[in-house]
Amino acid sequence: MDNSLLRVVLQRCTRYDRSTICGLVDEAVKELDLNTRFNGTVVLLKPNLISAGGVDLSCTHKEFVGGVAAWFLDHGAKVRIGDSPAIGSGASVCEKRGITEALAGMGVGQVDFADSVRKTLAGGVTVNVSRAALECDFFVNLPKVKAHKQMYVTMAVKNIFGIVKGVNKAMLHMVHGGSHERFSGIILDLVELLPPSLHLADGIVAMHRSGPLDGIPLGLNCVGGSTCPVALDTALLELLELEKSKSPLWRIATKRKLPGSYTDKIQFPALSPADFSGRCFEAPEILHAIRFNPFGFLHGMVKRAFPSLHS
Repeated sequence: MDNSLLRVVLQRCTRYDRSTICGLVDEAVKELDLNTRFNGTVVLLKPNLISAGGVDLSCTHKEFVGGVAAWFLDHGAKVRIGDSPAIGSGASVCEKRGITEALAGMGVGQVDFADSVRKTLAGGVTVNVSRAALECDFFVNLPKVKAHKQMYVTMAVKNIFGIVKGVNKAMLHMVHGGSHERFSGIILDLVELLPPSLHLADGIVAMHRSGPLDGIPLGLNCVGGSTCPVALDTALLELLELEKSKSPLWRIATKRKLPGSYTDKIQFPALSPADFSGRCFEAPEILHAIRFNPFGFLHGMVKRAFPSLHS
């Protein structure tokens, strides 16, 4: 076994069964040689909680979150969950998507990402990042595999953008959204801020054709795991049989020669991308602009400032 290669664990899973998912996490941790002892550590789960609007499929499935939470709790961790949705709070989205109910009685704490730390990224951009995401002992990224009208697809790397405070995310869209490549560079810079982490992608039922809020379901029957989000995304692009160069995030990752950018530098200790059939997955052919319409931006700011007016 070549230990110099990054590992991506791809496993087959056909349904959202909590005990099954818990078992898949156990297998992924073993295959990735994670030697961390979680007893007493603070573990933060960061699912995709994009919005309380749109279809349920747009967020990480409640039982996927529940299964991952159960594994870490079984290993003695103090589990927290949080995200910074575009509009509203992570708690409100958890309530809407059934995640709150799924985690009831488990002792999982809800974290408000509004408490932020100001950081200057490697590319020189200053952002407000969730204190909870930076100060936890272990960060668990739980992206949903889905199409994205602005970024082609959204998976492990794009989901990390959620550690940025909601209002700051909107400002980044406005100020740096003139270029897909520039915006992708900012997201990739965020990866460097993370504490030790594990990335587990919910690809059991993906969302394709459109997104990130309004696509349709496609059964991929896959759960992907890695300690490197770039490698996980590269593997999933291969699995979906998509043209990688159409992904702005992948283009910038390869331009920077980031580890995990190329499939031949990835080791698959379980299943390989070829063991799945992703050719039915459809991603947007033409990407929308990242910069928000100014009127829509102002409307969104009002909604954030006065959410009760739009409830």
